[in-house]
Amino acid sequence: MPNVSESALEQRARRAARRVGLVARKSRWRVNSPDNLGGFMLVDPRTNVPADGFKYDLSAEYVIGYCSDDK
Repeated sequence: MPNVSESALEQRARRAARRVGLVARKSRWRVNSPDNLGGFMLVDPRTNVPADGFKYDLSAEYVIGYCSDDK
């Protein structure tokens, strides 16, 4: 996605997740540790269980694509 700022792309990913009933969380705590790669995790807010990105390893583009796929 050319000419799109990182923060705008992150907000777009969060909105896409919200539309399908998930929450896109991005952790900034200890980035690049074995359990936190600095990306997104998709979480089901009703159960607080991760749906994808268990190590915060999803990119914003992946989250947008994951949430827009017809399942």
